[in-house]
Amino acid sequence: MEEHLNQTFTLLKQGKTLLYPTDTVYGLGCDATNFEAVKKIYQLKQREESKALICLVSDVKMLEKYIETVPETAYQIIETALKPTTIIYDNPIGIATNLVALDQTLAIRIIHSGFAHNLIKKFGKPIVSTSANISGEPTPKTFNEISPQILKDVDYVVNLPCETNTKPSTIIKLSNTGEVKIIRE
Repeated sequence: MEEHLNQTFTLLKQGKTLLYPTDTVYGLGCDATNFEAVKKIYQLKQREESKALICLVSDVKMLEKYIETVPETAYQIIETALKPTTIIYDNPIGIATNLVALDQTLAIRIIHSGFAHNLIKKFGKPIVSTSANISGEPTPKTFNEISPQILKDVDYVVNLPCETNTKPSTIIKLSNTGEVKIIRE
């Protein structure tokens, strides 16, 4: 794992794209603060840039650095979630503008262990995390289900197992007005 960590750390700093294991499914990722790198992820997925992507952070401290105001409800959800949970926040800051949704929101998940967590801690910034499939195709449940096109076009592949494997995260939208909406369970 250490070799993959060192290699991916270097590539993230260079604006390259990765295919890597997360706490849910295999993800495509890059430096979430690099506009050109995020653009490459949209191209890899053949996805419209108007459809937002998720990014991952290593802890609450990093989350607070990239969200203007973290609602109190978010802390409660983070502390009590029994499975990987992505929260959509209002008013992200310091993130590539093409990663921010049209309504000025950003989906972020704190990842607590595994390769992705270690990579984010080492990198010191959020990384993009979107399922490793071409837009509209099923999310791959195993490494062998990843499209040959994705494997060919991504800059670096980390073929390590996912933490929980096969299920995308729950997604909850929290607004600064106190509204809570479940987007995906």
